[in-house]
Amino acid sequence: MGTITRGAAANFTTGGVILPAGINNASVASISSISQVNTAGGLNLIQVQTASGSSSIAFESKFTGYKAFLFTFTNVHFSTNTQGIRVNFSTNAGGNYNASKTTTHYRAYHQNNGGSNLLGYVTGSDLAQSTVDHQVSEDFVGDENDENISGQMYIYNPNNTTFVKHFLTETNGYHSGDYSVHSHTAGYVNTTSAVDGIKFIPSNGNFDAGTFALYGIGAV
Repeated sequence: MGTITRGAAANFTTGGVILPAGINNASVASISSISQVNTAGGLNLIQVQTASGSSSIAFESKFTGYKAFLFTFTNVHFSTNTQGIRVNFSTNAGGNYNASKTTTHYRAYHQNNGGSNLLGYVTGSDLAQSTVDHQVSEDFVGDENDENISGQMYIYNPNNTTFVKHFLTETNGYHSGDYSVHSHTAGYVNTTSAVDGIKFIPSNGNFDAGTFALYGIGAV
């Protein structure tokens, strides 16, 4: 027992805290996962939502404990043709989604037949101190069975009550005219109130399918 005790003691700090190396498949029988572990600097899954005829996908009261948050949207399919993803922000846990935003938008595309173009800045898809939904992508994704859009959005320190809240998005979608369209948008939510609700909305119709996931990055 003395050898076992000495070996176990090596996995603790002098204050009695278990070291990272002390938790593994060798030290805990049949371990598969440990939930609710807040790993500083890591990517930590908070919530996953699956769309199915959904008019929107909202994440509310999830934005504490981390310095930044990552959303991923995977194989988002729309119920109607030529649609896109939009986003808006709430400062009252989803009571309303009408935060003021100033944003930018640019894109490039490549067609199935080889034609390509850098379309550059898209003036009609930006906002200047507006409360309307921001276009994460333009309204181009088709509704055929294989047509969809995937991407991600970062938002930085949304719970802060001193600064505005910056966000970045990147998507790639299957255009209804058989293009691959790569879009980049960015902006800031112009409020010093904490952002505690973020909602993704189709430009028209519903999200027929798709997975939306929220991760926390860099524990406070």
